[in-house]
Formats: sequence, structure tokens, C-alpha cells
Amino acid sequence: MQVMEAAKKIMRQSGNMHQWGEGYPSEDVIISDMDRHGGFVIEEDGGRIVGYFAFLPSPEPTYSKIFEGEWTDDSLPYHVVHRIASTPDAHGIFSDIMDFCFSHDANIRIDTHKDNHIMQHNIMKHGFSYCGIICLANGDERLAYQRYKMEMDEEPKR
Repeated sequence: MQVMEAAKKIMRQSGNMHQWGEGYPSEDVIISDMDRHGGFVIEEDGGRIVGYFAFLPSPEPTYSKIFEGEWTDDSLPYHVVHRIASTPDAHGIFSDIMDFCFSHDANIRIDTHKDNHIMQHNIMKHGFSYCGIICLANGDERLAYQRYKMEMDEEPKR
């Protein structure tokens, strides 16, 4: 939960004042991720936790309807990445998460708040396509992205 609080501070300092309001994500949400075998931590050398993310299999109920666009592919199973968080001194966390996720599934979807410019930058930098807008259960809108990583899309082996 300390990582979640650190991530909220980063969001607020970068102008993202509305994502992850008071009490979210709660311990119950994180425990639910773990119960579904989809909650992961990132540790630095020495075992200190510096990041967290959820990597969950489809279907994602809030992704069933997309507005002002469409999914890149809506026929294949996918995984969703949610609740990416890190401490301010951790760097390269998003890349590490994407490496892990794409080693387990080639079809990944992710969403973020319109004010989360840091996340939008990272998502686009990692080859995702903007697909449209999805609505959370509470009605809040999120920008939605998808990437299907085909073999020819992979980095060359060295």
C-alpha cells in the first residue's frame, strides 16, 4: 500500500488530480488481484518493493463496450494490465512490466485516465495503439489502448 500512496503522489505532482481517488486502490482490490493470481510486485535488489501491477486475463467487463473507436482485435483472448504503481526512485518499471506481460501473452489491453500523461506517454512509447474510450463501472471514462505483439514485431535477438 506504500507503493500505491507513492504513485498517487506522483500523479498529483504531475497534474493528475482525479485518478485513484481517496481509498482506491484499496487493500481489498489488491488482495482480489492476488486471489486471482494476477497481483505482482517489483522488487529491487535487497527485496524492497518498488512497484506493483495487476495482470489479469480477459474478459474485462468494462472493455465490452468501447466508444469513439474500436479495439485493434476484438476476437482473440487478451490480458489486461491495471494498477501500475511505483515509487519515485524506481526507474524503468513500465518497461519491466511490459517485458513480463508480453512474455505471457501477445495481446495486451490497458487503459488510463485522460490526465495521466506519464502513463499515456509510456503506453504509446511501448507500441500500443489508442483504441477509444471505455467506461468504468462507476461511469468514469478512461482512454483505452491495445497491442498485439506479433513475432515480427519483437526486438531482434542478439
